[in-house]
Amino acid sequence: MKYESQKIALVYFTVALALFAIQVLGGLLAGLIYVMPNTLSELLPFNTIRMLHTNSLIVWLLLGFFGAAYFLLPEEAEREIHSPLLAYIQLAILVVGTLGVVLTYTFDLFHGHWLLGKEGREFIEQPKWVKAGIVVAALIFLFNVSMTVLKGRKTAITNILLLGLWGLALLFLFSFYNPSNLSLDKQYWWYIVHLWVEGVWELIMASILAYLMLKLTGVDREVVEKWLYVIVAAALFSGILGTGHHYYWIGTPGYWQWIGSVFSSLEVVPFFAMMSFAFVMVWKGRRDHPNKAALLWSLGCATLAFFGAGVWGFLHTLHGVNYYTHGTQITAAHGHLAFFGAYVSLNLAIISYAMPILKGRDPYNQVLNMVSFWLMAGGMTFMTFVLTFAGTVQTHLQRVMGIDYMSVQEELAVFYWMRFGSGLVFVIGAVLFIYAIFVPRREVIAPSRPVAHDVPAE
Repeated sequence: MKYESQKIALVYFTVALALFAIQVLGGLLAGLIYVMPNTLSELLPFNTIRMLHTNSLIVWLLLGFFGAAYFLLPEEAEREIHSPLLAYIQLAILVVGTLGVVLTYTFDLFHGHWLLGKEGREFIEQPKWVKAGIVVAALIFLFNVSMTVLKGRKTAITNILLLGLWGLALLFLFSFYNPSNLSLDKQYWWYIVHLWVEGVWELIMASILAYLMLKLTGVDREVVEKWLYVIVAAALFSGILGTGHHYYWIGTPGYWQWIGSVFSSLEVVPFFAMMSFAFVMVWKGRRDHPNKAALLWSLGCATLAFFGAGVWGFLHTLHGVNYYTHGTQITAAHGHLAFFGAYVSLNLAIISYAMPILKGRDPYNQVLNMVSFWLMAGGMTFMTFVLTFAGTVQTHLQRVMGIDYMSVQEELAVFYWMRFGSGLVFVIGAVLFIYAIFVPRREVIAPSRPVAHDVPAE
C-alpha cells in the first residue's frame, strides 16, 4: 500500500460486505415467500422484505463505489485523500441513514409522515430525512475526491470516475421531486433509476474496470485510456435516450416507442466493448499477476454484464415485444443478471484486489474466492434462465391467453422452486466470498524431521 489514506477503503468495503450479506439473505427469504406465501407474513411481509432487499443492494453497491474511489484515487492522483476525517464522517452519515431506513421499513414507523415516514416510490422509498442525509454525504464525498484529483495528477480513469460520481449525486436530486401527475412522476423517476444504472454507473464501472486491467495485466496506460473513452462515449450515446424504453406505457408521446427501441438496442454496444476490452487487455498483457481471484472477478464482471445488461436487456426492449413482456418474470431475469454482472461482480473484483493490499498480505484464500465466484455466477445464471422460462410462460398465459394473474402464478410454482434453489447456491457462494476475504489462510508448518543420533555400539 503506497498511501496511508487508502485505508479508508477498508472500512467502506467492510460495511459494504455486511450489507451484501443482508441483501442476499433478504433475497433468499423473498424467494422462499414465492413458494411458501405465508412465511413471516405478519412479522415481516413480502413488500417490506423486497424493499430491504433492493435498498440494501443499492446502498452496499454505492459504498463499494465510494471505497473503490478512496482506494484508487491516491494511486492515480499520486497524493493522499484530501481529508480522511471527512470520509469517515460521510460513512457515519450513510450508516445512520441506513439504520433509519431499516427501522422505518421494518416497523412502518411514522406512517404517512412527509418527513419521517417512507414514501411509496419504488427504490427511492427512503424517508426525506434520509434522502437529505444522503445528499449531505454525497456533497462531502464529492468535495473530498474532487479536491484530491484537482491537487494531484489527472488521468482518464480519475476524470471518468469523477464524471460518473458527480452524475450519480446530481441525478439523485430528482428523488425530492414528487409531482402529483403519475406520468410526470414516472418520467422523472426514471431519471434516477435508469440514468443511474444505465448511465453514470456505467462510467464508474468502466473507470474501476480500467484501473483493475491496468494493475492486473500490465498493459500500457495509453491503450487502456483509449478503450475507456470509446466505452464511455458509447454508454452515454445509447444510455441517455435509451431511457425512452421505460416511457412506452406511462402516458408519454408515442414517438418514445421508436426512440426507446432504437437507442436502447444500442445499449448492447458499450457492454460488448467492455467485455472485449477486458479480454483483449488480459491477452495483450500476458502478465502473471498473483491475484488470480481479482482477475477472474474482473473478467466475470465484463462477461456477465454483457449478457445480463446487454443481451437480456435487448430481449425485451423493443416496444413490440415489451408490450407483452413488460412487468413479467423476464424483467426480473434481466434485472438480476444485469445487476450481478455489472455492479456486484465489479465491487467484488475491486474488493478481491484491494483487501490483501490493505491488510498488508499476499493474496490469500484465492481458491476459495474463485469457488465463490463460480457458485454465485452459476447460481445467478441458472436463476436467470429459470426466470426467463417462467416469464415466457407467464407472458403467453397471462398476456396472450388472458388467464388471471394468480392462476398463472400457480402454474409457475416449479420455476419458483428452482429459483429458490439457485438463490440458496448463491448465498453459499456469498458466505464463502466473505470468509475468503476476511479470514486469512492458515499457514501449514511442515513437521520437523527427527535428527538421527549415532547409537553407540554395544
